[in-house]
Amino acid sequence: MDLELRGKAGIVTGASRGIGRSIAMGLAEEGCNLTICARNDEALQEAAQAMRAKGVDVVALAVDMTQEAGIKQLVDETMTAFQHIDVLVNNVGASNWKTFVEHTDEDWQNLIDLNLFAAIRMCRRVVPIMEKQGSGSIIMISSIWGRELGGPSSYNTTKAAEIGLAKNLAKELAPKGVRVNTVAPGSILFPGGGWDERQKADPEGMAAFVDQNMPFGRFGRPEEVADVVVFLSSGRATLMSGACINVDGCQSYSLI
Repeated sequence: MDLELRGKAGIVTGASRGIGRSIAMGLAEEGCNLTICARNDEALQEAAQAMRAKGVDVVALAVDMTQEAGIKQLVDETMTAFQHIDVLVNNVGASNWKTFVEHTDEDWQNLIDLNLFAAIRMCRRVVPIMEKQGSGSIIMISSIWGRELGGPSSYNTTKAAEIGLAKNLAKELAPKGVRVNTVAPGSILFPGGGWDERQKADPEGMAAFVDQNMPFGRFGRPEEVADVVVFLSSGRATLMSGACINVDGCQSYSLI
């Protein structure tokens, strides 16, 4: 199936490892030129080289996504390189495994800035470009713990807000030809990620977690999330907007 992504231009935030890197690699394999960002420049440049090996052009920028200046640079350099933006994947995010009482105002603000405001600010800069083009696909990487209860309070709250933002944007932007969707991963295992760290620290506990929560008997893989995101980015998903799609191996419980 031709996903009609060859020659398109996309931005993937938080793309040096894990889900973000896999999404960017999936887009590169379909011929989509890319701008990627992360805070770790060494890992980012290595990822960029792997994507360039797929035959696409890649702009790799180490920027702070909690700052407006970094976001402006990301969008400006993408337009300079490619003159259009067809795909935006708001993937950057984090969690803070404290109890509600342990969360300080600073903890809350950090998670709000990274998990929510980075997406808001990116959309604010990219949406006018896509509106002018009359086309574009925006995808929020939220979590099943945004669709339903789960995880720390700050993570659950900010990820739920991302889903709400996407649904509102989808309604607003549909007449302009711009689609907005959310992908909600379950527990995804990759080197250096949170589940990897927990598995190394408590292998017996994590084995019990998988047994109790993962019907397929394993964690998810980043590539399994990426495949869904690449499809939603493509010209084969033209009626899909306003959706929130779980990629969780039946881990979640919500009926919607």
